[in-house]
Amino acid sequence: MEKDHQIFGIRAIIEAINAGKEIDKVFIQSDTQGDLMKDLMSLMKRKSINFSYVPVEKLNRLTPNNHQGAVATISPIGFHDLETLIEKVIDAGKKPFFLLLDQISDARNFGAIIRTAECTGVDGIIIQKQGAAPVNGDTVKTSAGAVFNVPICKVEHIKDAIFLLQASGIKTVGATEKTDKNIYDLELNEPIAIIMGSEDRGINPSVLKIIDEKAKLPMFGTIGSLNVSVACGAFLYETVRQRV
Repeated sequence: MEKDHQIFGIRAIIEAINAGKEIDKVFIQSDTQGDLMKDLMSLMKRKSINFSYVPVEKLNRLTPNNHQGAVATISPIGFHDLETLIEKVIDAGKKPFFLLLDQISDARNFGAIIRTAECTGVDGIIIQKQGAAPVNGDTVKTSAGAVFNVPICKVEHIKDAIFLLQASGIKTVGATEKTDKNIYDLELNEPIAIIMGSEDRGINPSVLKIIDEKAKLPMFGTIGSLNVSVACGAFLYETVRQRV
């Protein structure tokens, strides 16, 4: 974790949140208590900020300073408003091409996906505030800097983002094994949003119920699944193939 992308100390983190800083995640010492910590916890829950409980040894590795039981990471990028971004893409006369990530949690997978999204001309990546991978040094490095070129939107709930995309005339397609349809049989040369699920659980069942199409990749080996960043690349490039 880069030192200029972190804040340590409970009060400092509270002030940063209140000042509108893009807090990516907060690490809380497991046994920390007190009124100030209660204030921080309440504030993070109100603002839907990612946090996790960790042993003090992890915080000591993150910073040699007096962290008071809390260390926060600041996102190196600013996030975009989804509704504004959709309008911008449509007003520019482009055929919308979006990517939704339903709780991809590994920063390196996230970075690899961002890199492929940039190469395939994705107009924006949509992630959920809670449970998504952080935008940190690993993300930036694995994306080869692409994280600075692709608009990323953080939303409260993925389902709300899907409803907004659908209302804007954008078809939503989920990558899942829970279908008989093959990605190569779908029409993707239209306003489209591809949805990828988490590394271990896939797309949330409640999300699968509301999307327009489900599709899978054909598998011929003995291993039952692909790494999510590889599968995402296959879906994005099939979309590109149909468009060119």
